[in-house]
Amino acid sequence: MAAVAVTAGVSSSSATATASKTLTLRPHNHLPSFSGLRRSSPHDAATSLSLAASRGRKSPSSPPVLVVRAAKQSPKLSGRNLRVAVIGGGPAGGCAAETLAKGGVETFLIERKLDNSKPCGGAIPLCMVGEFDLPLDIIDRRVTKMKMISPSNVAVDIGRTLKPHEYIGMVRREVLDAHLRDRAASAGASVINGLFLKLDPPPAPDAPYTLHYVRYDGGGASTKCTLEVDAVVGADGANSRVAKSIGAGDYEYAIAFQERIKIPDDKMEYYKDLAEMYVGDDVSPDFYGWVFPKCDHVAVGTGTVTHKPDIKKFQSATRLRAKDKIEGGKIIRIEAHPIPEHPRPRRSKGRVALVGDAAGYVTKCSGEGIYFAAKSGRMCGEAILVGSENGKRLINEDDLKKYLREFDRLYWPTYKVLDVLQKVFYRSNPAREAFVEMCGDDYVQRMTFDSYLYKRVVPGNPLEDLKLAVNTIGSLVRANALRREMAKLS
Repeated sequence: MAAVAVTAGVSSSSATATASKTLTLRPHNHLPSFSGLRRSSPHDAATSLSLAASRGRKSPSSPPVLVVRAAKQSPKLSGRNLRVAVIGGGPAGGCAAETLAKGGVETFLIERKLDNSKPCGGAIPLCMVGEFDLPLDIIDRRVTKMKMISPSNVAVDIGRTLKPHEYIGMVRREVLDAHLRDRAASAGASVINGLFLKLDPPPAPDAPYTLHYVRYDGGGASTKCTLEVDAVVGADGANSRVAKSIGAGDYEYAIAFQERIKIPDDKMEYYKDLAEMYVGDDVSPDFYGWVFPKCDHVAVGTGTVTHKPDIKKFQSATRLRAKDKIEGGKIIRIEAHPIPEHPRPRRSKGRVALVGDAAGYVTKCSGEGIYFAAKSGRMCGEAILVGSENGKRLINEDDLKKYLREFDRLYWPTYKVLDVLQKVFYRSNPAREAFVEMCGDDYVQRMTFDSYLYKRVVPGNPLEDLKLAVNTIGSLVRANALRREMAKLS
């Protein structure tokens, strides 16, 4: 799922690797410094380096630039281009396949359910619309207001700091995913409706991988097929078979449960540009519940890592908390799916790499995954293009590891900070009350929305940071004092 949570200015970079014959990277051991919950630099150094390189000059204050070229030992391909299979047709797979096909790689995209609808909040940041050239007609709603609702039903309005042109896009995954797959097909990728079964490793270092899959031919017919490829991109979700084939290891996962509810028009009007997030032990002991607007219905859902058997009970509580606003609604669809909680221990092996949920790229606290899935798919595709010189050479494992190092450099701090925030603010109802109170601060809202909407570094105000720290501690103290008084009354 992809949802917004107020995270006190957590930020991440939007630098994009260039799919040309060279890839500009900073050395892996050069990690950005952080001040509090935010990177201290006011600029995105990676973006500055990329722009400087594209203009043929170096940024005056930039660290040394490492220029990576295709390995000379990588054999040239004779009479054909590199062949890559992308397994999974969500945002990660669609973006990977489009990038590869545009760059001259012979690309096969295998997706099991072409009408797949994932139980996903469906929120995308504003920067994704421009960065991935998304047409506005696939965005159901432009959310400009949010309500964070505490365990005691105290509601805090969020969105006061948004500029007139800013919004959070709400999409249906079946619409977004189909659009990205269609773009990949238009770029030259072969889209196959099929179920990936297993992967045979190459018998020799430069030999192809053999994919086994079931192809659906329509009308219920299916055919067992094999396909030989030079490399594989695993974009097949949290239960990734590609990940299992390379021994990528397990990870903690959440269960997301969502109901699509068609509500009366007058109630839908209330949600036309508004989303709600509910926190509390009743809706989830370690996550949150949500009501997000879609084209003609709302998506009502929740998730949990620690109490998966109770997910339906938490879903009922979410519906109960929103009862007055969705009363009279009819459930038109029920969805459930595992959501990864952290990156897998291994994300590449040989000429196989994982992206999106298969790699574990979902943030804690907010549960955001759509942007990171699309970004990782594109970055992996770009790394393959660079390593293969646009499909002319065979790649190796080091080419894929360059994508992983760059992704971690850009986003790993964000994952770690959100992990800490989830442990601090989702651990008890008093902490959640403090969290919701903190969300009412304009400074928090401005820093959060800037970092979420644009995935960029946001400079902070030291004085405001200190004030925020004091207020947060005060909120936690007040919330715990209230808990003690309630305990006495009971």
